[in-house]
Amino acid sequence: MFGFAGVIKLILSAFIILPVVSIIREGGYLIASYLLGASSSKVTVGCGPKVFNLGVFEVRRYYFMYSWCSYDTLKFDKKWAHIVIYSAPILSNVVVAIGVNALLAIDGIPMESFWTQFIFYAFYFVLFDFLPVYYPDGQPSNGRVIYDLIRHNKFPDFEKEGE
Repeated sequence: MFGFAGVIKLILSAFIILPVVSIIREGGYLIASYLLGASSSKVTVGCGPKVFNLGVFEVRRYYFMYSWCSYDTLKFDKKWAHIVIYSAPILSNVVVAIGVNALLAIDGIPMESFWTQFIFYAFYFVLFDFLPVYYPDGQPSNGRVIYDLIRHNKFPDFEKEGE
């Protein structure tokens, strides 16, 4: 039965866990793009009007919804470099989720629903990042970008409009 405890878990998931998992995901982009010589890397967390900047992070009003990473150019502007960058968010969430799961398994952290929800959302992001699809707004998933780079040797056509 979905009671008061369920509402608390939902609020915790939507406003804490989901944004944290999203930041870990975007951190994967950021680290990979930094290592491959990206210029002007920026992580945008949320949508709507900008609230504040903190270094390379731009936080928007609806911080719990959507996020993305952008950069201008790459020092290593090769197909393999773009594949690494678009694989990085998938790998970052997998590594963190497996790490948290390992800590739970050895009682390194207490078994709480917070951590199981965290792992769930990490793999939720992985699943929808990995599937090679176009989203309703025309934006390709990371899996689709990787697929098109490998199969067709090109990026899918999509330009993120500023908010």
